[in-house]
Amino acid sequence: MKKTFMVVSAMLIVGLQTAVAKEGMFTPEQLPLIKKDLKATGLKISPESLSSLTGFPMGAVVSLGGCSASFVSPKGLTVTNHHCARGSVQFNSTAENNYLENGFLAKKLGDELPAAPGSRIYVTEAFSDLTEKVIGNLADTLQGKARYDEITNRRKALIAECEQDEGYRCSVSSFYSGKEFKLIKQLEIKDVRIAYSPADSVGKYGGDIDNWMWPRHTGDFAFYRAYVDKNGKPTEYSKDNVPYEPKHFLKVSAKGLDDGDFVMVAGYPGSTNRYALLSNVEHVFSWLYPTYIDIVAEWIETIEKSAPVGSYARVKYESSLAGLNNFLKNTKGQLEGAQRVGLVDRRADREAQLNQWLNKDSSRLDVAKSIAKLNEMAKQKAVTDKQEFWYGFATRPALLGVAQNLYRLSIESQKPDTQREQGYQERDIERIEERMKRIDRRFDATVDMALWQMYLANYLAEPEERRVLALDKALGLDEVGDLSAKLGVYYKNTRLDQVEERLAMMKATQAELEASDDPFMQLAVALYDEEMKRENEYKEREGQLAALQPNYMKAIIEWQQSKGQVLYPDANSTLRVTYGNVMGGSPKDGLIYEPFTRLEGIVEKDTGVEPFYSPKAQLSLIENKQYGDYTLDKIGSVPVNFLSDLDTTGGNSGSATLNANAELVGLLFDGTFESVNSDWDFDPRTTRSIHVDTRYMLWLMEYLDDAGNLIDEMTIVK
Repeated sequence: MKKTFMVVSAMLIVGLQTAVAKEGMFTPEQLPLIKKDLKATGLKISPESLSSLTGFPMGAVVSLGGCSASFVSPKGLTVTNHHCARGSVQFNSTAENNYLENGFLAKKLGDELPAAPGSRIYVTEAFSDLTEKVIGNLADTLQGKARYDEITNRRKALIAECEQDEGYRCSVSSFYSGKEFKLIKQLEIKDVRIAYSPADSVGKYGGDIDNWMWPRHTGDFAFYRAYVDKNGKPTEYSKDNVPYEPKHFLKVSAKGLDDGDFVMVAGYPGSTNRYALLSNVEHVFSWLYPTYIDIVAEWIETIEKSAPVGSYARVKYESSLAGLNNFLKNTKGQLEGAQRVGLVDRRADREAQLNQWLNKDSSRLDVAKSIAKLNEMAKQKAVTDKQEFWYGFATRPALLGVAQNLYRLSIESQKPDTQREQGYQERDIERIEERMKRIDRRFDATVDMALWQMYLANYLAEPEERRVLALDKALGLDEVGDLSAKLGVYYKNTRLDQVEERLAMMKATQAELEASDDPFMQLAVALYDEEMKRENEYKEREGQLAALQPNYMKAIIEWQQSKGQVLYPDANSTLRVTYGNVMGGSPKDGLIYEPFTRLEGIVEKDTGVEPFYSPKAQLSLIENKQYGDYTLDKIGSVPVNFLSDLDTTGGNSGSATLNANAELVGLLFDGTFESVNSDWDFDPRTTRSIHVDTRYMLWLMEYLDDAGNLIDEMTIVK
């Protein structure tokens, strides 16, 4: 037995050493450039077909505006992660009818619940290069805020032209730090409904303890449905609306995958910082992330104390707590990962190599000057960031944010629409209204006041030079008095905690709001000049960066091309494809990850106490080995989650995991703790992504939650 184990272990280790993880979050139009490697890795469909946003399979992949999803039926059924839909489930939950605890299933269309206000499904239908129209003829003399304003105005004009087609939401996104600009045109589906979401005891099994960890046993999936009017046009919720009929939808594999199989993920990753300069990296990892860890830990503790378990306040803040715990664990992983891979040294070495390449050609001297200026700006920002950080928290209470948005809206509304600040144009009014409507389900005055008091205590503990005179004066922070009593006046006398009042104030004039006796509105008015000063400083800096960063990125691209590499842009919430294989790993000495977890692992972890509290019916099914048609013979069970070597990040949550034939085999929902630092630097040994297996999803739907109506609606490949 000992000899056999040693042989198997040796084979596994050799496999781990010889497999090379694939770096890159590629834009669809880049995929034909790497078609040889896609084919060599195992892709069976045409690589060229992946570059078509309106063809199969990319036409089935959609954005939720923060998470990814995909159509899986001709009736607009959309699958995403449980944690992506959880906010909408929470919005519909009460202490008496808690869908988070019990789960939700609509057995027929009429039983589906409206998602939280502002929920959207975005279907990308067009993608074009508009670089020349945005920056093509900008004069070098146009610098700072003037440059920022000109680029912004051009982008707004292009968006306005695109959105003349009713029902579409358009954006002009920046790629390679402002070197390129692309127009993305998306159908904006506004009537989104919850079709099915497992209970937290399945969809959030393991909770924050298991978050970012392997092995994992989480059923992180849920279903939305997209609705449109009878003419197929996006519209607000109405009982007369009908399911949207997508041009493409994914088939769902019940056969699944095995170790080493080809997989790819298509989705909308949020942001990465792969090309950040050493000066930025040093500031983030030496000050910003450690500071965040301290404040977020206190933030979580404050919510838990002021919103006891079982209270309606806790239901309201469940989604916030989940996000905060996720962020906290991720940030700790970022710090550990940076230290483990020697991120600062790796970035210093990369910049040394880049400088060496630049110095070989005198025509590149201007690029070297741009990089030097960027480094100097980064050092200056590291100083100002510390005041900005604490001021941002000190002005964070929910109702102050509401008041500031309303007051700014009253000012921007006086301007022609094209001259308004982005976020306050006519195209944004509906979104502002939706934000105003959904606050009540995620706000509690006692909790919010406790958080504000905590934020201000941290702000007041900072050195004098980091204090902001306008804030101190407006809140009377230099005066002797009980801070709790001062803040209590705001919550006692405000009317902004009433949805009718918030909606009415959306139509108020600037003068009417300035005359308001609401304390939060008075504070917003008092801070307005300070806010504008900071906004203009931001625009000045962004304008300077807009003139420098494209030169830096152009150099990086040419340097990598000289080595035969295709450079992908940093993630920016636009559609990306990453590919590789089902693969376990060994992120550190003595630690080996298998590629799949089994149903039996749920039983092994289960304690009957949150977060390891599987439904009794599920435990019984597992103990009786009722696997159905979903067994993976190699592991002798139904696979729950699996690992791949795919290059992913936040925002990829809910992304379709596809096999070599572009069939849905899982949903990406996490990365391992050792790989979260891949936001900054790709390490093939530690980078692993975690997916929920479609076999586990279908098993739960068939045997536990009686969701056969949804299974029948999908095309299942066996």
